[in-house]
Parts: sequence; C-alpha cells; structure tokens
Amino acid sequence: MKLHAEALLFDNDGTLVSSSESVQRCWTLWAREYGIGEEDFARVELHGRPAVEIVAELLPAAVRAGALARIETLEIEDVAGGVVLLPGTKDLLSALPAGRWAVVTSATRALAEARLREAGIDVPELVAADDVTRGKPDPEPFLLAARRLGVDPARCVVFEDAPAGLAAGRAAGMRTVALTTTHGAAELDADVVVRDLSAVTVQVTREGLTLGTDG
Repeated sequence: MKLHAEALLFDNDGTLVSSSESVQRCWTLWAREYGIGEEDFARVELHGRPAVEIVAELLPAAVRAGALARIETLEIEDVAGGVVLLPGTKDLLSALPAGRWAVVTSATRALAEARLREAGIDVPELVAADDVTRGKPDPEPFLLAARRLGVDPARCVVFEDAPAGLAAGRAAGMRTVALTTTHGAAELDADVVVRDLSAVTVQVTREGLTLGTDG
C-alpha cells in the first residue's frame, strides 16, 4: 500500500525504540516504594500514556508531584543499556530530511531526549508531555507537531504502536500506520498495520513523501 504525505510523525517508545523492560522495571520499583498493591498496579496501562496520568490514577493529589519526579528520575537513571533501536528505525529516519518528521511522545522532554540519545537518534523536532495540556488520545500533541513543521495535519502520517496514540492521530485528521511491536493487530485501528518500521519504505520528492508498506 502507498501513502503520500508532507510530514511523518513518530511515537518514540514501541515505535522507534524499545524501552519496555526499563519501563516495567522502573515502574515496578516505584510502585513498591509508594506502597501500591500488585493487583492495583497490574490494572494500570503503562504504555503510551503520560506519567502524570498514571500517577494520578494511583496516588492522592498530595503526593503526586513528588511521585512524578521520582519516576522520571528512576527512568532517566535506567536509560543506559535499557533502550534499543527497533527494526527499520535507522534506515527510515536516515532517509528523511529535517523538517519532514518529528517525534511525538507521552514522555517528558528530559526522559525522551535521554532515550533518543541512548539510541543514537538526532531529532529535528520533538513534542513531549511538557509541551501540551492534554496528552494522547487527545489530538493536541500531533496537531502541535504539524503546526511546528508548518504542515497541514491532513498531510501528515502518524506511526504508533499504542491504541491511545492511534486514536490521537485519527482525531487530528491524520492517516495512521500501526506497528504490532507492543499490541496485537486486532487491538490497533489504523489505515495500515505493519510489524515494525522495517516494513516501511520512503521516497522523497519535491512534492513530498511517498511511503510504501507491506501492510
């Protein structure tokens, strides 16, 4: 299948890189520190959500600020050796000119930059949790990325591995490509579903970007 676009917007964790083991390790330690029971913790979806939302779901307001700072510290300290490039990431990003792509993540800027540096990714534009008032599945993060790149949202393609991110992309009026790196295909509502970025090719022209997928 072919898609045409002016800009590509990528989620980070689960799309460009994998930090799932680090995330689970850090949040499990954090939950123990804050006395959160295993059953309560197991019911919470960690992937693809801002930490502020997860903390708010689990703890009373009086301790949330400190708890949020603590999980960010744990995750940043765990970056070394805890982040790996997913298949196809390097080849696809290296084919894209600056100004034609951005990373849109639910992580804070400090954590996102730490993970990207660890993976060796230089990002021309980054929209992080700090930049928005409403995170995914709200469309605000993707709409902000399109605005910063100066591109019509309808001319953007979103790459995501999480249902919340795909919902945000659709709500922004963008086409979506889902990766089955963290969720099964049946859970992912997208224009195209692929295994990972190794299934995506791109051709850069004066008119924009032409994407080929095996989805």
